[in-house]
Amino acid sequence: MLTILVGLSLAGCGDGQEATGVPPDTDRAPRGEEIVVAALGDSITAGSPLWDPDRNNRARISAPDPRSQYEYWAARKDARLRFRNCGVYGERVDQIADRLDACAKGADVLIVQGGINDIAQRRPVEAAAERLRELVQRGRERGLRVVLVDVLPWNNGYPEAVEPIRRLNELIEAIGREENVPVLRFHDTLEDPDRPGRIREEWTADGDHPSVEGYRRLGELAFRLPPGGPDEGARERS
Repeated sequence: MLTILVGLSLAGCGDGQEATGVPPDTDRAPRGEEIVVAALGDSITAGSPLWDPDRNNRARISAPDPRSQYEYWAARKDARLRFRNCGVYGERVDQIADRLDACAKGADVLIVQGGINDIAQRRPVEAAAERLRELVQRGRERGLRVVLVDVLPWNNGYPEAVEPIRRLNELIEAIGREENVPVLRFHDTLEDPDRPGRIREEWTADGDHPSVEGYRRLGELAFRLPPGGPDEGARERS
């Protein structure tokens, strides 16, 4: 198995600066062996609530913690991976899509994550899914290996949000099958089995985002792909 996704040199997409999030005991691979992973998404990619790849946003966090990112934990699994964090808090999929070219330039792998803010704004999940499909297709047209991420449970969401989250995740799974790309099941990785539709309490920091332990689970458990990478097409379940 290859734990793909994420050596953390965290080139911050928002401010052009390298974020300080490299695990101190992680060796870096030689330059020619690095795999550059461009992560495009919302606050779940950014590392909210205790981290942000943009140093200006990070300065407003009272106690920033680089462990509040799945990138931090995944970096410990494979020193070849260098992660470019292009997560922006609060963005819908259409807004995320506008940043694809800037984020993916020079990358080997593209992670596409988003959709919860479309649901928060009560926008049609079918439209969000089609934009996610377009992002997958655009990434592949650029020669990138593409990975999709599904939507986490939302503990603080309006009561009816469970159904659109379920429906969007069904559509994301369908996109994975039809476009032959892996889907990372963030939802199932953090869902409380005793309280379906909710993140387990110790795995969320605020009901909206993972805790450090939640990000650890995403980084260590969710990012597992076949040895040939996403283009081999098999979708593994966490």
